[in-house]
Amino acid sequence: MRPYDFIGIGIGPFNLGLACLTQPLNDVCCLFIDQKAGFDWHPGMMLESATLQTPFMSDLVTLASPTHPLSFLNYIKQQGRIYSFYIRENFFLLRKEYNQYCQWAVEQLPNLRFNTQVDDIHYDEDTALYRLYCSDTCSGSRHEFLCKKLVLGTGPSPHIPECCQPFIQQIVMSGQYLEHKVALQKKRAITILGSGQSAAEIFYDLLCEIDRFDYQLNWLTRSPRFLPLEYTKLTLEMTSPEYVDYFYHLPPEKRDELNLTHKPLYKGINGTLINDIFDLLYTKRLNGALNVNLYTNSELQQVSSSHDGKGLHLSVLQHEQNQLFTLETEGAVLATGYHYQPPTFIEGIRQHIRWDNKGRYEVQRNYSIDRNNTIFVQNVELHTHGFVTPDLGMACYRNSCLIREITGTEYYPIEKNIAFQQFSAPSLRRKE
Repeated sequence: MRPYDFIGIGIGPFNLGLACLTQPLNDVCCLFIDQKAGFDWHPGMMLESATLQTPFMSDLVTLASPTHPLSFLNYIKQQGRIYSFYIRENFFLLRKEYNQYCQWAVEQLPNLRFNTQVDDIHYDEDTALYRLYCSDTCSGSRHEFLCKKLVLGTGPSPHIPECCQPFIQQIVMSGQYLEHKVALQKKRAITILGSGQSAAEIFYDLLCEIDRFDYQLNWLTRSPRFLPLEYTKLTLEMTSPEYVDYFYHLPPEKRDELNLTHKPLYKGINGTLINDIFDLLYTKRLNGALNVNLYTNSELQQVSSSHDGKGLHLSVLQHEQNQLFTLETEGAVLATGYHYQPPTFIEGIRQHIRWDNKGRYEVQRNYSIDRNNTIFVQNVELHTHGFVTPDLGMACYRNSCLIREITGTEYYPIEKNIAFQQFSAPSLRRKE
């Protein structure tokens, strides 16, 4: 069995981009595996008008290799839509179109293996190889693969507040919204919990049809206001290699502190959507009183079954007033974000991985998490590399770095300084 140079586990946008960028490298032998049946990015949030929050140049390859055949512009040309896209004059792709583009890229790559679940991984000290024990999710057949290095890209899971967990069968996760939308709209009251783009999109979608179904619509967020995504140009310079360097070299305590303040930089709501919501509320109110409630500074504290057994009783704390209030709702949608849990299949190599004092991967600047620079990660380094971690616009940069670290060759030129501003104090910059 010939070992692969590396195996990528998980085929989301980040590892898919890595697969695209390694595709023309004939001297790199790699495999990507995923337990899902195929690529389908957040199908439960594929709302018709929803767009990405980053421009189309943040596709799978362009910012690393603008002439790559798997670029979005080549895709749209192949589909016969490039002039329509040009006339549309909108940098932000429809989410459905981005998903279709990624699925097209998947079809061009022979080294993607879906329906393959990683059950265990062992490291052989004698051969310096990782052995992956996998099973086919359709047939149950077993497979083994050898590789020199790993790239973990399994992605985060929905965050479920502890008080909601006993009632999870009655609650819809935002990522499953569309498959439950019809059932939700039969409820007398629907409550959305969350402060980000997904919560706003779901609220807007349900608000559009509130007249037709006559439900009460509530939106709760613990944030002090409905925060817009910060999208001014000097702030966008923080999505840069030099800001990653700056953030990485800060003390861990300072990094954790900054991450709490950086949420509007990557978890905020598109400003246009906030305005659309207000305009729609204004328009709907012309038809009469609106059965809509929007609560800020309000955090869910407790959940219990409602008196009639058909819904949920929500106990909510208004933080600024330190005042509890209650809501009765039949439908609830959680848009409370995602968090990362290390996959169970790493137990066999846990001792090779560096961990910080909070039980998180101790991610090095080069995205490795082991002592020998053989295990790398995608989209789990928020605590070490900052808010750019989940940003599609920085994916090509990270993948270019990964390819250099894995192969020892810089196939794609890696920018080091792109910002006009300086993030470090002058004396510290001179020492770096």
